[in-house]
Amino acid sequence: MTTKFKEDTLLNLKEEYEKTKIQEIIDELEQELIGLSPVKTRIKEIAALLLVDRLRNQLSLVSGSPGLHMSFTGSPGTGKTTVAMKMADILHRLNYIRKGHLLTVTRDDLVGQYIGHTAPKTKEVLKQAMGGVLFIDEAYYLYKPDNERDYGAEAIEILLQVMENQRDDLVVIFAGYKEKMDKFYESNPGLSSRVTNHVDFPDYTAEELLEIAKLMLEEQQYKFADDADTVLLDYAERRMKQPHFANARSMRNAIDRARMRQANRIFSSGDKILTKSDLITIQSEDILQSRLFTQK
Repeated sequence: MTTKFKEDTLLNLKEEYEKTKIQEIIDELEQELIGLSPVKTRIKEIAALLLVDRLRNQLSLVSGSPGLHMSFTGSPGTGKTTVAMKMADILHRLNYIRKGHLLTVTRDDLVGQYIGHTAPKTKEVLKQAMGGVLFIDEAYYLYKPDNERDYGAEAIEILLQVMENQRDDLVVIFAGYKEKMDKFYESNPGLSSRVTNHVDFPDYTAEELLEIAKLMLEEQQYKFADDADTVLLDYAERRMKQPHFANARSMRNAIDRARMRQANRIFSSGDKILTKSDLITIQSEDILQSRLFTQK
């Protein structure tokens, strides 16, 4: 028997919100991720929808189950995997998934190389992901219409069935470059219709990349010399114009190389007595030795 509630039945929104502890995750997003304002806003919107849906369920109000499958589009190194992990936490705390874990895969984890190989691979991945979130990076590589002997379509078909029939126990996030993902959805309308939440991740600005680099250095107990900030900002602006630019990932690579040059510089100093400052400081010269500055 369905319990009927009066229209003036009271629910304490603040109390219900605090019970979920999802504000902790929202705060972590703000603190851990530089920039990405549109992404943070979109995640808050999705969280709000799910919270309201949960409150409606408490009052036995009929509502269609909110579509939870998602699409994260943007360039490499823009925080898609990090945000997916936070989204898994939010879904778990709101009781939309049982476990809250994130399983990250690519085409190679799902598609076999011969007849009869794809189905067991895909099903094994889905088995591991159940109760959590399956994050498929560069998802457009699943579909290769030009190759008749490709088995990606089989993996997509299995995914479609599970996304529909077991949507209460698994959330799938497809990720990749926006243009390629748009074509992927156009070629797979059945898939597109099941993905209701689209989140676009913008590229970072040079200033944001500098802030990200500073955070990365701080985590590793390094710091920039006073004049190194300006040099790294110049580096970021140059690197953004180069091929294979990968946002935060490119900055991490730049910092790793700067640390190596700093170590070589210190090693080459001979018998010099070192201070703590010597060991933790990245000088401008450690960045200026990059090929972006040395190549003409």
